[in-house]
Amino acid sequence: MNLQAVKSIYLFEMLRFWRTLSQSLFSPVLSTSLYFVVFGAAIGSRIQEIDGVSYGAFIVPGLIMLSVLTQSLSNASFGIYFPKFLGSIYELHTAPISAMEIVLGYVGAAATKSLIIGLVILATAGFFVDLQIQHPLAMVAFLALTCISFSLFGFIIGLWSRNFEQLQLIPLLVITPLVFLGGSFYSISMLPPFWQGVTLFNPVVYLISGFRWAFFGVGDVPVALSLAMISVFLVICLGVIWWTFRTGFRIKT
Repeated sequence: MNLQAVKSIYLFEMLRFWRTLSQSLFSPVLSTSLYFVVFGAAIGSRIQEIDGVSYGAFIVPGLIMLSVLTQSLSNASFGIYFPKFLGSIYELHTAPISAMEIVLGYVGAAATKSLIIGLVILATAGFFVDLQIQHPLAMVAFLALTCISFSLFGFIIGLWSRNFEQLQLIPLLVITPLVFLGGSFYSISMLPPFWQGVTLFNPVVYLISGFRWAFFGVGDVPVALSLAMISVFLVICLGVIWWTFRTGFRIKT
């Protein structure tokens, strides 16, 4: 494996992150803080507890997931789309570097950025609510798996997109609504039985539920099912990327 090539791609992407720190880090932290003010103060005064957890603390995992999912997608998709847009992706094709090494560099950097943002938001939440994590190792594992899997998904979006509109289509019109409807700000047990069944078809429910279980020991679905769902999604993304590089679809044309 060409570790020097992986390191070069990774460091280049991370340097771009630090150069645009106000947009890459401060913006999601500020927007999350506003969520705490609006939902935690306004709605939290009317909803005292959910499953024995104060409402302000209950929404913390959902808010972290909201930022992590969107940032993972955008960081990975923009990271690989710009070389396509500028034409420099052909330098990667001619360089002595494999598809796996390209994926490791871009996806590794995108996942690292999202992980940093998630941890910073977690630290920010401590200023608003009294937060205790029952299963810290499980929390880190779920956070890392989510960052990696959705960075892979964002990488796929960047490879397949032909323009900036397509680049933003799935994150804005698919992922964000799924996160809001996936139990970020409520428990799906609060819904009528019919809508509970419908909500279970939302894959984001399993991510948020497993992540929330790591915090409070409660979740809408079994934690083993949450872990299985995110693992399956990760494997599917790896398979799609392998097929894309093998066929050259939207890469060599």
